Amino acid sequence: MGCLNRKDLGLLAIRLGTGAVLVAHGSQKLFGWFGGGGLDGTAQAMEAMGFRPGRQSALAAGLGEAGGGVLLALGAATPAAGAAAAGAMSGAVAVHSKSGFFAMQGGYEYPAYLGFVAAGLGLSGPGRYSVDHFTRHRLDRPVMLGLAFAASAVAAAAVVGRRERAMAAPAEEPTDEPADEPTDEAADDVT
Repeated sequence: MGCLNRKDLGLLAIRLGTGAVLVAHGSQKLFGWFGGGGLDGTAQAMEAMGFRPGRQSALAAGLGEAGGGVLLALGAATPAAGAAAAGAMSGAVAVHSKSGFFAMQGGYEYPAYLGFVAAGLGLSGPGRYSVDHFTRHRLDRPVMLGLAFAASAVAAAAVVGRRERAMAAPAEEPTDEPADEPTDEAADDVT
């Protein structure tokens, strides 16, 4: 193949494909493109799924997907990009996990796959055909790898954990009786 390296071409293809899918999903959330709900619609959906506050959750998910996708496609700040996208996908996995594994039944198969590919790219690096390579890896220093994945893991665990607690909390049931009405005994004391 001449001077082209097959491994680097493979990484480029994976980065471009995965990045494009992530950008499309993030754009649905942020801008309403490709049939998405936009920020307002996604915020309402996030609230309904137990992610509160919904607007901040929608913004974080959209930026993690779209921003992480753009950076992955470019091969720029690849550890941070992979960690951001993987973190966003962990939230999607949490939502779909109750439906099992397979996507055909609404399961978490697809977001898990995207998250693992994004994490794999963040860990392996972008290859020679990337912004990181052309900038001599100024945006993906070794310390960034650990920091990016640690920050993403902590943030994802906090968000998903907060959602799980909110979903597990018993809903307050409205009662037919007002709480501040005097009882019959209290009424007898007045007369």
